Amino acid sequence: MKLVTLEDKYVATGGRVYLTGIQALVRLMLVQQQRDEALGLKTGGFVSGYRGSPLGGLDEALWKAAPYLDAHNVKFVPGVNEELAATAVWGTQQVHLTGNTEYDGIFGLWYGKGPGVDRCGDVFKHLNYHGTSKHGGVLLVAGDDHGAYSSTLPHQSDHLFSASMIPVLYPSNVEEYLTLGLHGFAMSRFSGCAVGFKALADTVESSASINADVLQPEIIIPDDFIMPAGGLNCRLSSKTLGVQARDQEALMQDYKIYAALAYSRANRLNHITIDCPSAKLGIVASGKSYMDVLEALDELGISESEVTNVGIRLFKVTMPWPLEPDGIREFSRGLQEILVVEEKRQMVEYQLKEQLYNWDPSVRPRIIGKFDDKGEWVRQRGEWLLPAKADFSVAQIARVIASRINRFHNSAELAAQLNFLDSKEAVLARAVDTPHRPAWYCSGCPHNSSTKVPEGSLALAGIGCHVMATAIYPKQNKTMSQMGGEGVAWIGQAPFSKRGHVFANLGDGTYFHSGSLAIRASIAAGINITYKILYNDVVAMTGGQPIDGILTVPMIVEQLYSEGIKEIVVVTEDLGRYRGNHTIKAPTKIVHRDELAITQEEMQRIKGASILIYDQTCAAEKRRRRKTGELPKPKKRLYINTDVCEGCGDCGLASNCTSILPIETVLGRKRTIDQSSCNQDYSCAKGFCPSFVTIEGGIPKKSRLKINDSAELPNLPTPTIPTLGEDPYNIYITGIGGTGVITVGALLGMAAHLEEKGISVLDMTGMSQKNGAVTSHVRITQQDRQIRAQRIATGEADLLLGCDMLTAGGQDAISKTRSGRTTAIINTHDQPTGAFTQDRDWEFPKAQLATLINESVANQATFINATQLATRLLGDSIATNLFMLGLAFQKGRIPLAEASLIKAIELNGVATEANKEAFLWGRYAAIDEATVTERANPNKPELEHDTASLFDILDDRIKRLTRYQNHAYAKRYESEVLRIHKQNESRNESREEKQSLNISFARHLFDLMAYKDEYEIARMYADPAFLKNLRDTFDGNFKIRFNLAPPLFAKRDAKGHLIKTEYGGWMRYLFKPLAKLKFLRGSALDLFGKTDERRKERQLVDDYITMVEESLDGSEAFTTAALKEVIALPSEIRGYGHVKLEAINRFYARWGQIREKAYEGTGQKAA
Repeated sequence: MKLVTLEDKYVATGGRVYLTGIQALVRLMLVQQQRDEALGLKTGGFVSGYRGSPLGGLDEALWKAAPYLDAHNVKFVPGVNEELAATAVWGTQQVHLTGNTEYDGIFGLWYGKGPGVDRCGDVFKHLNYHGTSKHGGVLLVAGDDHGAYSSTLPHQSDHLFSASMIPVLYPSNVEEYLTLGLHGFAMSRFSGCAVGFKALADTVESSASINADVLQPEIIIPDDFIMPAGGLNCRLSSKTLGVQARDQEALMQDYKIYAALAYSRANRLNHITIDCPSAKLGIVASGKSYMDVLEALDELGISESEVTNVGIRLFKVTMPWPLEPDGIREFSRGLQEILVVEEKRQMVEYQLKEQLYNWDPSVRPRIIGKFDDKGEWVRQRGEWLLPAKADFSVAQIARVIASRINRFHNSAELAAQLNFLDSKEAVLARAVDTPHRPAWYCSGCPHNSSTKVPEGSLALAGIGCHVMATAIYPKQNKTMSQMGGEGVAWIGQAPFSKRGHVFANLGDGTYFHSGSLAIRASIAAGINITYKILYNDVVAMTGGQPIDGILTVPMIVEQLYSEGIKEIVVVTEDLGRYRGNHTIKAPTKIVHRDELAITQEEMQRIKGASILIYDQTCAAEKRRRRKTGELPKPKKRLYINTDVCEGCGDCGLASNCTSILPIETVLGRKRTIDQSSCNQDYSCAKGFCPSFVTIEGGIPKKSRLKINDSAELPNLPTPTIPTLGEDPYNIYITGIGGTGVITVGALLGMAAHLEEKGISVLDMTGMSQKNGAVTSHVRITQQDRQIRAQRIATGEADLLLGCDMLTAGGQDAISKTRSGRTTAIINTHDQPTGAFTQDRDWEFPKAQLATLINESVANQATFINATQLATRLLGDSIATNLFMLGLAFQKGRIPLAEASLIKAIELNGVATEANKEAFLWGRYAAIDEATVTERANPNKPELEHDTASLFDILDDRIKRLTRYQNHAYAKRYESEVLRIHKQNESRNESREEKQSLNISFARHLFDLMAYKDEYEIARMYADPAFLKNLRDTFDGNFKIRFNLAPPLFAKRDAKGHLIKTEYGGWMRYLFKPLAKLKFLRGSALDLFGKTDERRKERQLVDDYITMVEESLDGSEAFTTAALKEVIALPSEIRGYGHVKLEAINRFYARWGQIREKAYEGTGQKAA
C-alpha cells in the first residue's frame, strides 16, 4: 500500500494523486504557477466566479486550499454574480496596462454554471476582443448540466462561447482537467483569446487517480504562425472608440482565432486515436462522448486490435470549436462515412460538414450525426439517431455504430452482441412503477413554512431552494424566472390579470446577486407585489456557502427604504434577535413566524411593492454550526406520544418535515420523530394534536455498543476478495441526499488509489442532495487505462449497494443489473419520501421492491435493515452507510483489501472511530446477522403486529375498552361485533372475504368507540409507560411540557381553531385524577362532552353501526367493493379538534355518495 496524504493532490509533483474534477481545477492553478516559475516567470493566479452545480463545490475547495494558493501567488475572490466575477478576471489581463506590478502576468480562471455563461455574454465578448496578456491568459470554466439534473433548463455552453469567438476545450476525464487546462492557458497567451473550458457533471463531479507529473503535458508554441505587428495580446490604444472596436474585430477575424487553430494543430489537441488503413467508417467524438464511444465499442466486442477487421477509424476532439481542419481532412481520407457522436446540439457535426463540403467530391465521405441519412432540415425530417434531448446512453451509441458498420461489414459476432444489448436494455422496462424519491426541503428548513401563502393567493418562484415549492406546494407557487428576475414577470401580467396582488419568493443570496434590481423594477412599475426575502444566512442551494459580502436583515431594511419601499415586515423565529445593536429601522414591524399567515393576509391588501423578510437560518447550516460549536445546541426537543397520536398527519402538513416518520403499531400507523435527523425547528408541534411533548434539557440517547463489549460475536474470517480482470469492477451505490452516502464512494476511491489500482467515482447528486435520490458509479480496475466512461453502462454492475431501497429499485439502478453478473446488498429501512408529509397513508413498497430487485439479480440479493441496526448499535443513522460497506466487504463483493479501506477511513478524518466501528459491525452482520440483531436489541422485543384472528382482536380490544371506560362498555362492543359477524355470515361470499370484513369492522368500531377525549388523553399521560418511554429515548435530568389546547380554556385563531399552549410538567399531577373521572364520559355532568366534537364522536358510533347494517341488509344493492369501503370509512376519521371535525364531515359526505350510487336504478330511496 502506497504512502498517501490528503495534501498530495496539491503538493505532489510526480507519481499519482487521487482527486476530484473540482480539486483538479484548484491544482491546475498551482501547477501553472510552478511551470511559469520553472521558466523564470513571476506570475500570479486569480480565480473568481459564482457557484452553481456542477461547480457548486469549487469555491469551498478553493477556500480549503487557501494555504496552497497563497504559497503560489493565487488569489481567490468569489464574485457577487457571474458577470462581475468575469469582469474581475478580465481586469487581471490589464494589470500591466494600468500601473506598476512585480508580476510578469496574471493567469485568470472564471467559473460558473451554464446560465452564468448566458449572463456573461457581454463581458466575455469584450474580454475576448480586448485580448489576454502575454504571460497571463484566461480560462472560462462552464459547468454544463446537459440533463437539467440541477438546473431549470438543460444547458450547453459551446454555442455561446463560439458566438463570442472563444475557443472551446472539452476534457473527457479528470486528468484532462490538468492537461487541457494547461493547454488552455498556453493557447490563451499565444492567441490573445480567452479559452472556454467545458466542465460536465460526469467529469467535474467524478474522482480519479491521475498522473501528477507537473512537467506534462509538453507545450508546443507554433513556429509557423505569422504574427501581426504588435502581436495578439491586449494593448492600450488612443484611437477613438469606434476605430478601436473595428481594429479589435479585424484582429480577431484575421489572426486571433487562427492562432488558436495553429496552437491546436501544433499540439495535436484533436487527433486519431484508433486507426485502420482500410477504414470505411470514421467516428468523431469529443469529451464525455469520446469515452462513451470507447465503452460502446467494448459493448460491441470491438477491441482496438479488431478495428482492422471491422474497418473503423476513431478521431478524438478536445477542441470542438473552432474545429482544426488539417487533422480532420487527414482523418477523413479513404472513409465512406463519418459518424459524429456529441451530446446536445451539433457543434462538431456542422463544422465537419462545412469543412468537407468543398473537398474533392471523389473522396468526400457522407456525414451523419444527430439524424439519419435523410437529414435534419428537410420537410418531414429524418429520425433521430443520437438525440439532442437530455442524455443518450452507451447502448444507444453502440446500436448506432453497429447499424453503420453493417453497411460495410457483416459479422455474426456483431449481431450476437446487438442481441445481447437488446436483452440488457430490456431491464429498462422494469421498475417503471417504483415511486420516485424527489428532492425535498431538509428537516427543519425555513422554506417549509416561508413559501406558504394564504388560501387563494399566489407566489412566483425564482432561483434557489425555494423553487422546489413549485413541486411541494404547487397550488400556491407557480411559474418561475431566471436568477435576478424574480417577480418581474408580474409587471407584464398585472395590467391584464384579474388577480390584484402576488407574492414573489426571493432568496437572500439572489437578492445580493442581482435580485435587488428586480425589486427596484417592481417599485418603478407600481405593481402590487410583496417580495418575500427568504433570509437564511447562506447560499443554501449550492452547499451552504456564505454570501460574498456582508448582508444582514437591518442592512436589507435600510436599502429597501432608500429604494422607496413603504411597508416592510420582518418575520422571525426569535423576536429577541432585534434588540440592542441589532435594532431595525422604524417603522418596520417585527412579528413571530407563527403570525406569518395573518401577516401575509394583511400585506396582500397593500398597494404597490412591499417587503416581507423571513429571517431563519438554513437548517442544514444550523446543523453544521452546532457541530462545530459556532452555534449553541438548543436544549429543547420534541417527542410524540404514540399512544395519543392518531396518525392524522396534521403535523406533517404543518411542518412539511422529513424527520416525522411513520411507526406501525397494533392500533395502526402513528408518527415518531427521527431524533438523528431532527434539526429542532419545532414546526411539527403546530399540528393540532396533544401528542407532542416538549423535552427541555434532554439529550437523545445514543446507545453506542463497543465491539469489544460483545463477547458473543464470532471470529471474523478474511473474505475472498474479487479478482480484477480486463473489465472494470463496477459498484452502483444508491442513497438519499444529505445522509452521507457519497462518503462510501469517496472511501472506495481512496482505498483503490492506495492500492495503486485504476479508479473512477462519479457522484450523481444535483438537487437530489436535498433528500432526493443520490447515486454513485464506482469503477475499479487493475490498471487506470481500462476505465473509459465514468458511468456504469446498462447491465454492467457487479454490485448494487442499495443504502436506500427505494432508489435501488428505481429504473436507473435496475437498468445497471444483470442476472448472472450482479449481486445486490440492500438496506430495507423503509424511509418514506417527502411526499409522506402530505400523504399520511403513503406506503413504502417494500415487498414490490424486494421482488423486483431479486428478479433483476437472479435472487443474488441480501436484504437487511441496516439503518435500524446501525442506529441501535452506534446511536446515529449516519452510521448506516459504513455498516453497508462493511457488510459488502465481508460478503466478498469489494475488490479491495481491509487495510486500504481502514486507511481510507482514517485519511477521511471524519468520525474516524465511529466509522471504523460501523464498518466492523457490518462485517459481523454479514456472517451472523442474528447475533448482531440480538446485540442491537437487548431486552427489546420487536414491534407487536395486530393478529389476523377476529377473536384475538376481540379479546385485545375488549381489554382496552374496559380500561378506557368499563366492562359494560366493552361488552357493548363485543355484542355489536358478533351481531355484524352473524349478519355477514349469510352473505354469498368466500370465507376469507367474510373474515376480512368482520376484522375490518371490529377494528374500526373500536376506533370510534375509543375516541380520545380529555379523560383518555389524561389516562395515557398518567400511564407509567409514558415516562418509561421518555427515559428510554432521552438522557439527562430533563423537564417536560405538554402542548395542549383545552377547549374550555384555549384561545382561538382567526379561523376559529383552538390554539395550543405549552403547559408545564405539573400537568402530570392533574392527569391521574382527571383520568379517574372517565365515569362522567357522555353524562350530563361531563363538562368536556358538550362540545360539538364530543357530541359527534358519540353519534358516530351509532351512525356507523346503522350504516354497516344497512349495507349488509341491502347486499344486493351494495357491491362487495362498496361494502368494504363502508366498513373502512372510519379509517379517515383521525385527529383532534377541527382536524377531526373536517374528517367527520368527509365521512358523512362519502357515505352519502356510496348510498346514492348503490341505490341508483333500484327504485329504492337513498334517504
